[in-house]
Formats: sequence, structure tokens, C-alpha cells
Amino acid sequence: MSNYRRPYVNGGTYFITQVTYQRQPWLCSEIGRVAMREAIQHVRQQYPFEIDAIVLLPDHFHALLTLPVDDSNFSLRMRLIKRYVTKYYGAKLEIDLDISESRIARKERNLWQRRFWEHLIRDETDFANHCDYIHYNPVRHGLCDRPQGWAFSSIHRFVRSGIYPSNWSNEIDLNDPIEDL
Repeated sequence: MSNYRRPYVNGGTYFITQVTYQRQPWLCSEIGRVAMREAIQHVRQQYPFEIDAIVLLPDHFHALLTLPVDDSNFSLRMRLIKRYVTKYYGAKLEIDLDISESRIARKERNLWQRRFWEHLIRDETDFANHCDYIHYNPVRHGLCDRPQGWAFSSIHRFVRSGIYPSNWSNEIDLNDPIEDL
């Protein structure tokens, strides 16, 4: 088995990507959105964290999470969010996919890929680049023509609060690759 080494930093901010099992497009459904919202609220009660930016796409999500200054366990939060969604909404989502013997042995269901991808944010530039990546991602996937056209994104909060101008995607060169993504 692989030896995964994740950077655990107290109070760290992490870019997270979590993909659905076999890229099934259930995350943006009404049930999927409710399940994610409830799971996040539930986990935050015992294990606080901030969501600095987020986008839900049909088969994956990206988020920037900041942990409390005395805590570094983002993996626990991800595991609990996935478990909550699976336990309370798995049957309602009616995903009809076979589960491998390996997944059965691990008592895994058919909603999430086993692992998620993380990146520890290094500085303000890295943070800003990842926010841009998150908010432009629906356009990259052909789901809308401009980031503001995607409903399931924190871009609307960024525009309302003045972090981004209302014409944000017109002002930056989003064809430049973002490092580490």
C-alpha cells in the first residue's frame, strides 16, 4: 500500500479536490447539494473550519478550507463529511453502480472516490491563484460561459463582498496555467 504523506499544519489553509465514485454526476442535484450543506454544517459543529472558497461541479468539488490555529486535521473533516453524506443521503441519491470487492471489504459505498487531493496553501499569491482556479473551473468544464453563470460557487460571495469585480473573468488571463494544479 502507498505511504501517503500529507502536510498537517495547525491553522493551515488547504486546497481540496474530492471526486465522486466513477465520476457520477450527483453533486449538483438538489439532494446532493442539501447533503453537502448538511454534512458541512454537522462536521463544523464539532470540528470547526472555514470555507474560504468552494465550487460544486456535477462530479467533484474544489474548496479552500482554513482550520483553527490549534488544529491540523483536515483529513478527519473530509472523512466525516463523506461519511455523513453517505450515511444520510446515500440511499436517496439512488446511485446504481456495482461496488468492487475491495470497496465491499472496506465497507465503502458508491458515492465517493476513496482518496482526495490536497495542497497546503503557501502564501497570499498561492491562495489567490487557487481561488481563481476554483471560481473559473465551471467554465473550464464547459458548464457555463463565465464564472458568474455557475450557481454552485462562492464567486457570488466574492463579487458581493468586493473581492472580485462583477466582470472578474474578463480582467485576468485565465489561460495561464496555475502552478501546482
